[in-house]
Amino acid sequence: MSGTTTAAVRQRCRAAGASANRWVVLVVLCVSLLLVAVDATVLHVAVPAVTEDLRPGAISLLWIVDVYPLVCASLLILFGTLGDRVGRRRVLLCGYALFGVASAVAAFAQSAETLILARALLGVGGAMIMPATLSILRQVFPDRRERALAIGVWSAVAAVGAAAGPLLGGFLLEHFWWGSVFLVNIPLMLVSLPVGRILLPESRGAHDGPWDVAGALMAAAGLFGVVLGVKRLGGGGPVASPLTLLPLLAGAALLFFFVRRQGRRPHPLVDLRMFRRPAFSTSVGCIVLAMLALVGLELIAAQYLQLVLGLSPLATGLRLLPLTIAAMAAGLAGARMLRRFGPRRMVCAGFCLTAAAVLMLTGMGGTDNETLLLSGFVLLGFGLETTLFAAYESMLSECPADRAGGAAAIGETSYQLGAGIGIALLGSVMNAAYAPGLASVPGVSARDSGAAAHSLGEADDIAGRLGGAAGAALRHAARDSFVHGLHMTLLVSAGLLLLGAVMALRLPRIMQCGESGDEATEVELPAPREAEKPKVSA
Repeated sequence: MSGTTTAAVRQRCRAAGASANRWVVLVVLCVSLLLVAVDATVLHVAVPAVTEDLRPGAISLLWIVDVYPLVCASLLILFGTLGDRVGRRRVLLCGYALFGVASAVAAFAQSAETLILARALLGVGGAMIMPATLSILRQVFPDRRERALAIGVWSAVAAVGAAAGPLLGGFLLEHFWWGSVFLVNIPLMLVSLPVGRILLPESRGAHDGPWDVAGALMAAAGLFGVVLGVKRLGGGGPVASPLTLLPLLAGAALLFFFVRRQGRRPHPLVDLRMFRRPAFSTSVGCIVLAMLALVGLELIAAQYLQLVLGLSPLATGLRLLPLTIAAMAAGLAGARMLRRFGPRRMVCAGFCLTAAAVLMLTGMGGTDNETLLLSGFVLLGFGLETTLFAAYESMLSECPADRAGGAAAIGETSYQLGAGIGIALLGSVMNAAYAPGLASVPGVSARDSGAAAHSLGEADDIAGRLGGAAGAALRHAARDSFVHGLHMTLLVSAGLLLLGAVMALRLPRIMQCGESGDEATEVELPAPREAEKPKVSA
């Protein structure tokens, strides 16, 4: 038997192994994603318990919460492209191991500094896991129709994880200490490591030229600076502060030089030619716009439910649950809708539906309207997930298979940057519309009015301290101003979403199911051991 024939037999056997195992691989990848998504939000409900136990300062507490997404967003490109080079499964399994170790350190941290370090290591592990799951999925499902279904399941799991974090954290805190929100990761990682080693395929891109270590570090440092500056803006930090401007300017400069470096190298870390494809660049832009419009809105909506309507944290989570359920439904139905309507109409319709939901929610006022909130959140979740699903699917299908890790990292980085910019932008709109309403409240001093203008929560605290007619007037003025600011924020979000709908017109009209670019990818798929051995005929 010739070497060519032997290679063909081996490839057919590996393809058979892929056909048998690809849905099991999807389950393993979704479990990985679920852990990372849950860990991004599970700490939010544990912050009061952590504060009481470790007594961190204001800056330390901010780093405890923010260091995980900050480090994760900064390292996505580095580990996504490294997976293309050394093997995506290898990077994913290393991420599992690091995630488990960091979870143990975080669970038993005795100081704020130790917890910050552990959360940073969790961010490193998350950056290893996130792009690897999407890039392996890209390889295991070469048929675009099946891959669309797999991405729909993947995105539905991401929605579940984001919503399940606070609920899981609340349950654990009712029965155990705050460290249990991290400890729960360890048994899952102990199972995921051997299962992933056995079931997940190994794949890597073409080995053309050396890996650009300097470029990877430049991208990581640049993203760190930009994301840090954006988070400070979103947290209410002054624009002119050196702690905000310096990270932003330094990060932007590093990213500028990173792009120039990649354009000049014969074997770039990130193939910027992908952005010349309208479907790829448009999909990335749609991801940024969708997250920019949503994340700040979600944060403000949660404040509205708790501080204006007076709902408990659990009741607030339950009110937002229809949004998650609708997002799951859109993810699971996404593959069928994409085949029927195509990327252009699907992304455009998703943006328009989300904008309609946002405009509907401008009917929110100072009193509870359960029907309005339920309808608005269901439309919001379905429309947004429709948009994100189709944008992610188009982005992955447009990238060459040997660059899947880098493309997945670009998508995830766009997601994180859109979320951070959204909090900063919509938070600024909210503050600009909220503060003037508290400039002159009868019976309230200028000092108290200025402090109350910082946030609705602070206004409630001051109103409680003042008491009497002055406190009631301040509370009423603050809630009216917050509702006004919420309406202005919703209108800005609707404008951004409609801009995304216009941008989506550059996407392909139909779903092209032909594959190209897979020849340069090395894939090692699980198959029966005897099938892997070439047989030599006499």
